[in-house]
Amino acid sequence: MDEQYLKETFPQINVIKDPSIKEGVVKTFLKTAELGGWDTLEGIPFTLLIDTNVTYVEHTKAVTDMAIQLAEVMQNFVSITMDHVVAGGLLHDVGKLLEYERKNGNVVKSKHGELLRHPVSGAVVASEQGLPPEIIHIIVAHSKEGDVIKRIPEAIIIHHCDFVHFESLRG
Repeated sequence: MDEQYLKETFPQINVIKDPSIKEGVVKTFLKTAELGGWDTLEGIPFTLLIDTNVTYVEHTKAVTDMAIQLAEVMQNFVSITMDHVVAGGLLHDVGKLLEYERKNGNVVKSKHGELLRHPVSGAVVASEQGLPPEIIHIIVAHSKEGDVIKRIPEAIIIHHCDFVHFESLRG
């Protein structure tokens, strides 16, 4: 897996204007994939909680695209940093590359995943790659871990887009 693969898989990376954030997003994906032992993102389910054929890549792109559209509307009402929305959408589930592993041809929860949920592990790797605290906050706050803190507007957007996608598929 390399930068070109990521930019082809997630064209939304090129929406990010700040070069340091764009680089941090790519580095976070590459480092997390390396640590998790993934050489491709293809075939990874976006969740192990429901029976669905939707992949990690499809879910990540859907959440990011929904978040971009929602943020464009919300910019009329609150201050939104679009680069943070896009980076947060792309990276909200990056910790799943540590939470999951391929075993006997199946994707299952890893030992790492038994100890740390993906919002925490994803935030740690993103922080190590030098991403700003707002993006770390979005990653940590996108799921139930964020229910105990005050979410910034960009994190509220990612949180709701993630749950709209998940809950719609769960039915």
